[in-house]
Amino acid sequence: MRPLIVAWLVLNVWPGNPPGETKPIAEEKIEGTIGSRRITNVSKPTLSVFRPAKDKDNGVAILICPGGGYNMLAWDHEGEEVAAWLNSIGVTGIVLKYRVPRRPDQPKDKPPLGALQDAQRALSMVRSKAKEWQMDPHRIGILGFSAGGHLAAWASTNFDKRAYEPIDAIDKVDCRPDFAVLIYPGGVVPRGKEELAEEIRVRKECPPMFFAHAGDDRVTPENSVRLYLALKRAGVPAELHVYASGGHGFGLRPSDKPCSTWPKSCEAWLRDQGLLKSAKAARAASR
Repeated sequence: MRPLIVAWLVLNVWPGNPPGETKPIAEEKIEGTIGSRRITNVSKPTLSVFRPAKDKDNGVAILICPGGGYNMLAWDHEGEEVAAWLNSIGVTGIVLKYRVPRRPDQPKDKPPLGALQDAQRALSMVRSKAKEWQMDPHRIGILGFSAGGHLAAWASTNFDKRAYEPIDAIDKVDCRPDFAVLIYPGGVVPRGKEELAEEIRVRKECPPMFFAHAGDDRVTPENSVRLYLALKRAGVPAELHVYASGGHGFGLRPSDKPCSTWPKSCEAWLRDQGLLKSAKAARAASR
């Protein structure tokens, strides 16, 4: 199957088997047609790097975590399409193919640790490549949808606790994202509860976050609202958009619903945070 856009580079996240993996869960499988491809049975996580045009490149990079309930990855809808949008605003989009589905020996009432390991390793890897790829190591963010939004929140609140034993020099590089974008995240508030999940550890050191959710989403917007409020109480800058309608999984697809305006709002937020300034301006500001 041909991709929606062509990756500049594809890298393995791990030099060998990922932590805890001894053999593939099953053969990796791609389902669906272009525009709706889904990937499952991921045992070898990868990074697909999509670079913007040189005259647009502002040195910012964002790790993209597609959703899929930790069972599969919505590769086009919440992966490559998102990278193309980020490229249009001068940002390098890096799609993370993280391990799914949950392994049989993993507890069903907790998120799969392998996904967090993959995200932490990926953030360190991207930052370790900043000079080589001419990116700003202080403007590397994470963006996730649905379960990928949970993963982005998990990585953004657990950068001080690596979820695996370091294996090489890459793991000595900081895995804290400089900012996070969470689009209709799920699992941040466990079903039937009102407090954040125990793995979401909010404190003042967490990065600034942007949220977009639909009020009629079957994955309750309380996931975004309660995390937003916790961040505000901790003194962390955050912006929250809850749209009247839109359901779940609207991604970047245009529609007559106000939720389809979130990319413009997100771009405005990134600019307001000083994250989309040119690479030259960013270097001058850091002096």
